[in-house]
Amino acid sequence: MNNEFFCPEDRANHARKELIFTRRQFLEKTGTGFGLLGLAGLAGMDLLGDKANAAAGPLAPKAPHFPGKAKRVIHIFAQGAPSQVDTWDPKPMLAKRAGEQVPGMNGVAMASPFKFAKHGKSGIEVSEVFPELAKHVDEMAIIRSMHTNIPAHEIATVFMNTGSLRIAKPSLGSWVVYGLGSENQNIPGYISLRPGRNPPGGSQNWQSAFLPGTFQGTSVNTTFDRVEQMIQNIRSPYLPLEEQRRQLDLVAKFNDLHAQTLQKDPLLEARLEAHEMAFKMQTEATTAFDISKEPGSVRALYGNSAQGKQLLIARRLMEHGVRFIQVWAGGWDHHQDIKDRLETSAGEIDKPLAGLLTDLKNRGMLDSTLVVWGGEFGRKPVKDRNGNANPGRDHNNKAFSTWLAGGGIKGGTVYGGTDEFGGQAVENPVHIHDLHANILHALGFDHEKLRYRYNGRDFRLTDNFGKVIKPLFA
Repeated sequence: MNNEFFCPEDRANHARKELIFTRRQFLEKTGTGFGLLGLAGLAGMDLLGDKANAAAGPLAPKAPHFPGKAKRVIHIFAQGAPSQVDTWDPKPMLAKRAGEQVPGMNGVAMASPFKFAKHGKSGIEVSEVFPELAKHVDEMAIIRSMHTNIPAHEIATVFMNTGSLRIAKPSLGSWVVYGLGSENQNIPGYISLRPGRNPPGGSQNWQSAFLPGTFQGTSVNTTFDRVEQMIQNIRSPYLPLEEQRRQLDLVAKFNDLHAQTLQKDPLLEARLEAHEMAFKMQTEATTAFDISKEPGSVRALYGNSAQGKQLLIARRLMEHGVRFIQVWAGGWDHHQDIKDRLETSAGEIDKPLAGLLTDLKNRGMLDSTLVVWGGEFGRKPVKDRNGNANPGRDHNNKAFSTWLAGGGIKGGTVYGGTDEFGGQAVENPVHIHDLHANILHALGFDHEKLRYRYNGRDFRLTDNFGKVIKPLFA
């Protein structure tokens, strides 16, 4: 009832009654407010924090916990699980004991069909399948003691990307963009480049889960030549840019009126941000994805292949301010014919990835870019149970290799080790949570403090685990 219809004395009595209510009434009156605070977090709204960043949007650049040498990440995902004993972890014992039973492995030792040789000033041994990458060992920190939980492709792939085996959680790239923001407001801060079909686990690998949707990765199919094919519906076939701008501005005005008269709707805000980003990408993305603008000498570095195209696009996206770029380089599931098939897979990435490292170094960008290569698990040192005249290796979650370069990494380093057969990490084991903790550390984050509150509890990428490995850093 309106107070202006009361006499002065009645108004005073009414006001006093309004100030007195039960606990149930208090919760009824304030419950909506608590809910809105929670929704503000889901929408990426900063109600009590940095007003300048809040005004610039959730993708505005942010400072990490401490100065990190890496400003961006390029993650080359060797999906399919490369064999560590045929690539980065030489095991002469396999040749000495070839055909003999390997303890605890339920199979006979299979020597690597590839030779290893020392390279660089560091003298790190690398398989002959990587002749070009071997030239860059002095820039790499090779972790030979990686291990994970489950040797199943889909589960392990999602685990490597999200740090979660059970519930849907934000991907590594989403956490990075959530923490650092983006250097370019006209293009997504996190882009995943894939050659064709979706990998095991699909969009779970680049999801933002309970983080605001603006931090989700944008998946791009790089098998096409034109950006209009790579990113469907990037251009409107019906309206010119000027008319689209007028429509978006009108919708923004309606949204402001809605917010003033009723309340801000986080889902509506997120949808409007998505439309705004799509509009901006029409000009920015076209330039970023166009590798024809590169001189012939640069394109020759990467080679004329699908992987070369992906990595050259990755470098261009990085120059346009994209914070986290993932390149899917699959084809490593070698249960048989490992001699021919692994050599083919390695050959597809060797020259392009070496070209990327060379290109970044020439441009003075390697020191500020963290490059990560690795798969979701490793391979057993014994012949696959389906062995034939040219056998391969079965899944192994107890040992695999990953390497990092640039971004403050101490090059020419080997960390950790496996047993004499290469079947299990025994020296300084490194778990997936540890790898994630070190990627965040390179970017300037304390992985225990990069958190997001959801459903009444604080979540972080590394769950309740993860350790920073100081020998990996210069």
